[in-house]
Amino acid sequence: MLRTLAVTVLLMAALSPSSVAQDAKTVIDDASRAMGLTGVNAITYAGSAATGNFGQSRTISFGLASTSINNYTRTIDFTQPASRTTGVTIPPAVRGGPPPQPGTFNQFITADAPWIQQLQIWVTPWGFLKGAAANNATMRSQKINGTTFKIVTWMTPQKAPSGQPYRVVGYINPQNLIEHVETWVEHPILGDMHVDTLYSNYLDFGGLKVPSKIDQRQTGMSTFVAAITSASANPANIAQLLTPPPAPPTPPAPPASPATASEKLDEGVYRITGGYVSLAVEFRDHVVVLEGGQSEARGLAIIAETRRVFPNKRIKYVVNTHPHFDHASGLAPFAAEGITILTHDNNKYFLEQALSSPRTLLGDTLAKSRKKPKVEAVVDVMVLRDDTRTIELHRITNLEHSDGMLVAYLPKERILFTADFNVPGPEQAVSPSIATLVENLERLKLDFDRHVLVHPPNPDRPMTRADLMTLLKRPN
Repeated sequence: MLRTLAVTVLLMAALSPSSVAQDAKTVIDDASRAMGLTGVNAITYAGSAATGNFGQSRTISFGLASTSINNYTRTIDFTQPASRTTGVTIPPAVRGGPPPQPGTFNQFITADAPWIQQLQIWVTPWGFLKGAAANNATMRSQKINGTTFKIVTWMTPQKAPSGQPYRVVGYINPQNLIEHVETWVEHPILGDMHVDTLYSNYLDFGGLKVPSKIDQRQTGMSTFVAAITSASANPANIAQLLTPPPAPPTPPAPPASPATASEKLDEGVYRITGGYVSLAVEFRDHVVVLEGGQSEARGLAIIAETRRVFPNKRIKYVVNTHPHFDHASGLAPFAAEGITILTHDNNKYFLEQALSSPRTLLGDTLAKSRKKPKVEAVVDVMVLRDDTRTIELHRITNLEHSDGMLVAYLPKERILFTADFNVPGPEQAVSPSIATLVENLERLKLDFDRHVLVHPPNPDRPMTRADLMTLLKRPN
């Protein structure tokens, strides 16, 4: 009996890999036929679409502002692979700002593009099946909400920064149609960011099955939706459809970013330059950093420069002015060192969850430290104080740019620190957010002489209260 069982186990082990591969191949072939994909090397489809302002909306999580795309047209050549998408954009209206103006959507993805772009080819229903056929896919079945799906998984030839391949998973329904495709991509805040694209209401265009409704979600938030009304396979003018318009004249290269350095503003207060500007502020037994920077590299540089000017003090806090991705992407190295992040209460849950997510694709400092982030919330005001210095953190209310914006005020030094209340160039309009800032400063009675901006003016120069008030007199 035992011997028979052992032989059976060995037989199953020997047959299992080929059986799984055969099952996957059969499923892929069946789905390809049902989708009308046989002999299809390219596809073009059109309709209307919208993109969510992911990472830059007034609210950082659900309730994203969206940009409409009219005359949305996308063409994919799976043999290259390459993709071009065009359309007319209408951005969301901004309260107090000028009416939104139409723009041009022109996205071109080439074969050597990074995965964050390439995935937009391979998570389409047709791209998924072609990728699965070429990359040793595996298959399993699972019942979800009463429906049994054939779940096909394949790994990409592309590698993430950590060295791992990317994983692509497709869900095939009983009609052999792709209902959704998911993958993961590295993100400096969200870690292994989940990208899930849902397809529904399939239509038949000359034998080619095309979903009339597309909904792509990143970390559960809808960041792209489309309603498809026409499509065709192997368009005769594929070369024309994939040819981008003539490139505009190349502007002169911007000057190289200066190396990270610091400028002493006051005793125990240093302005750190060389990227998004930060302040390092010394207390008796610790240091507070205002603004963590726009990337891991910048966050590490800020930490190093802070420790250079204050070699015997631990960094206790880093203040996140607001959670837009370009202002939160430098927080991971602070979290990796156990430094507490201070942010507005509207952002706390998002940052806590995002920085706690798996980071297997990144291989960054936070992934290596395996530490959980420490995030504390500022509701309306938080005062950091000891017998040497005070920093006040205040929320800016009624701001369209972000509902979780903090400014910092150093009363003894009469220094104001702000992010994204930028000084426009001579020919640029003044943002309505400047008036909102001034209204809040008057409400809070913050009396300052010097104004330090995360985005310094061009040319970089010391800013004052008078400079800020002068902006109010310029036309919007």
